[in-house]
Amino acid sequence: MNAETRGAGWFSALDDLVTRVETAAWELRGFAERATGAWRTLAEDWDELARDGAALGRELGRWPARSARLARAGWLLAQVAGSYRFHAIRSAFLGADAARAADASLHARNARRFRDGSMRHGGAFLKVGQMLSARPDLLPEAWVSELAALQDAVSPVPFEAVRAIVEAELGAPLEARFARFDTEPLAAASIAQVHRARARDGRELAVKVQRPGVGALVELDLDLLAIFVESLRSMLPSADYETIVAEVRARVSAELDFEAEGRVMDALAEHFAAHPAIRVPRRVPALCSERVLTSEFAAGRRITAALDAWRLARDAGDADAGRRIDETLGLALEAYARQILDAGVFQADPHPGNLLVGEGGELVLLDFGCACEMAPATRDRYLALVLASFAGDTARVAALLAELGFATRSGRPDTLLHFAEALLGSLRAAAQGGGMPWLDEREIAAQARALLAAVTDDPVVRIPDEFVMLARIFGTLGGLFQHYRPRIDFARHMAPVLGALA
Repeated sequence: MNAETRGAGWFSALDDLVTRVETAAWELRGFAERATGAWRTLAEDWDELARDGAALGRELGRWPARSARLARAGWLLAQVAGSYRFHAIRSAFLGADAARAADASLHARNARRFRDGSMRHGGAFLKVGQMLSARPDLLPEAWVSELAALQDAVSPVPFEAVRAIVEAELGAPLEARFARFDTEPLAAASIAQVHRARARDGRELAVKVQRPGVGALVELDLDLLAIFVESLRSMLPSADYETIVAEVRARVSAELDFEAEGRVMDALAEHFAAHPAIRVPRRVPALCSERVLTSEFAAGRRITAALDAWRLARDAGDADAGRRIDETLGLALEAYARQILDAGVFQADPHPGNLLVGEGGELVLLDFGCACEMAPATRDRYLALVLASFAGDTARVAALLAELGFATRSGRPDTLLHFAEALLGSLRAAAQGGGMPWLDEREIAAQARALLAAVTDDPVVRIPDEFVMLARIFGTLGGLFQHYRPRIDFARHMAPVLGALA
């Protein structure tokens, strides 16, 4: 692509952003005109007038904040998109080494811009930034490193706002519903925060409360982020970005639906009820609503805190600490295998804050706002895919990938087989050799180069919806395994799952 073409693309992208902003402004004007017409038409019916007037007031009350956010967040994304477009033009006049150095500098600068903007704006910006921090397969290292800071970057909502939401949702003063309600949150996230409480019958509880006004912010942010991806699409590796953006939109929006989250929690609590070492807290329906989700309180340490302590002890010669690492990560692998291949519904946000290690060594799964359900036929195909990979049946693997909805530009399966090997090769080796093999940095780099070469030669142009979330799980768990290097007892944690389902 020559400099003139790149320049045209840059101006086209920025023009698209401006057009979208103008569209939002015209939407406001159109709403005002429609509201005025409705006001005149319904003037004779006072009851309807009062209702429409209240709705008009609420909508217009949101627009100043929406317009300010649109301007601030839109400018942030325009800066990032524009800098990459300008860089594409500039790179045409640089040597290879200078272009690589400029790439690294630009990635670092834009990653800091996005990180800082996500911290300021919150909402879907922060949530998407947290999701991207666990995707080194999609982003340069500078982005992953900078966005990692977003995992613990949320400021809590003041307690009086929390009290107001809980009392409005549950229809009574806080003291009438709870024997105790802690004013300081246990955790604060982009969509909600969690407070510890005690029920009037003495049970210890965790109360998840949605942040005030977050729904409108998320809707606007996701629109802006979709525009941003589209404006940079010509500069990104070939991929099925429509599916990726649609799935991210669906999953982030789903985190606002506490009733759906409660149903997933119920299903998985029941699914693991008989398991001796994997637990999901049970919901307390009488203390739940559209914006409040109350469940049993689960005590435990964040999984990475436990693993870090045990790794230090293991490296100092403590064999028992090494066994604890092996057992904990074995349980994590088993927990997700059982959810995906057996339950058909899985928690799709396995970051360290959502995985606890209990006093007895049990693994506790938390936070089901980001979850994915699969039809039985889809679940069965993924199980068959795992079994075919273990058997080394590449023809069957290729056929199953096509049945699931994967496709390359050429229609050949080579790139898909590279992906399948990257995802399932270590598991197959563990099944055959009794332990999870670990690659050194050179081997990882070689594997990444081979995969990148395959993608460049014949890109994946379509992926199934659920795989966006599955890849998130593979990426997060794979990072934990590679970092702590456990010796997973595959026969104990995985063979019963696969054997029972095969």
